[in-house]
Amino acid sequence: MTSNWLDTLEREAAGLLPPDVYAWAAGGSGFEDALKRNRSAWSRITLRPDALVDVSRVDLSTTLLGERFDAPLAIAPSGYHGLTHPEAERATADGATKSGSLMVLSSRASLRLEEIGLPSGRWWFQSYVLKDRALTEQMVVRARALGARAVVLTVDAPVLAPRRQSRNSALVPQAVLEVNTGPVTDPEMLEPAPDLTERDIAGLHEISGLPVVVKGVLRGDTARRCVDAGAAAVWVSNHGGRQLDAAVSTADALGEVVDAVGADTEVYVDGGISTGVDALRALALGARGVFVGRPVVWGLAVNGATGVADVMNRYVEELVLAMRLCGRSQVSALGRDLLG
Repeated sequence: MTSNWLDTLEREAAGLLPPDVYAWAAGGSGFEDALKRNRSAWSRITLRPDALVDVSRVDLSTTLLGERFDAPLAIAPSGYHGLTHPEAERATADGATKSGSLMVLSSRASLRLEEIGLPSGRWWFQSYVLKDRALTEQMVVRARALGARAVVLTVDAPVLAPRRQSRNSALVPQAVLEVNTGPVTDPEMLEPAPDLTERDIAGLHEISGLPVVVKGVLRGDTARRCVDAGAAAVWVSNHGGRQLDAAVSTADALGEVVDAVGADTEVYVDGGISTGVDALRALALGARGVFVGRPVVWGLAVNGATGVADVMNRYVEELVLAMRLCGRSQVSALGRDLLG
């Protein structure tokens, strides 16, 4: 179950958004089994709190790809924030700055990258490899020039699964679909390339000069292939339950992926992280960073940049409380000994 504040926030967002926009943001694929499983799987993980530990001060600071952050909680990429708020990704970026959060900007943004006002050195760029690979190259080069510190390559969408509200021109105007690519003669060229392989990891690194994080990994052997192909980190995700409806939950996949890549490779996770306790569970399983998706969209819809910052700050507060109750004062001290 999600926490009460998040339930309330989502209901408020649903009341403000057009029904088709809410359905697009909230929905999953198929029967939405993967969407539901993401949420419920975290709550099945019980914890064995330690005691007689000084938790008067709690330090959440960590590093992600060598950059220091005040907390291991960050903003996951999601598309077309202009559907949710008039200021679109500008407001999301402002909220990230206000809360000190790392932001991963979706390549499906509503605004040109240059118009967003991204926090210098505090954001990563999410990318697909498109059928027109030249468009992919153009965007990642621009992202680096604007200060992106990594490219997040989404690999779990060789084709797009039908969803509760499919992304289409009726919902997203063609001009917005093309805002960061320029006009295309064949709209199919904007779709993800189905011939994506691990060779594209090295290709993106070479083009951008940035570390490549591979997002959409649910298997240990896949994670190992990514690292062997040059990935700087891997990201456990099932696309928020929006791709394969039978996909394993990220909570259930995380431990296997962490074990497969070893301590030298950072592992991140998203999917159904509904409370700070969920974040603690993920960190105890070995995640280095925990990414929040839909709750950020609900905060954006309700109160723009302030709403985004409020969501991220609430997760931080809940994580601090959970760590105190578990007898841990540093993120580095969270490990599997806490798992029930």
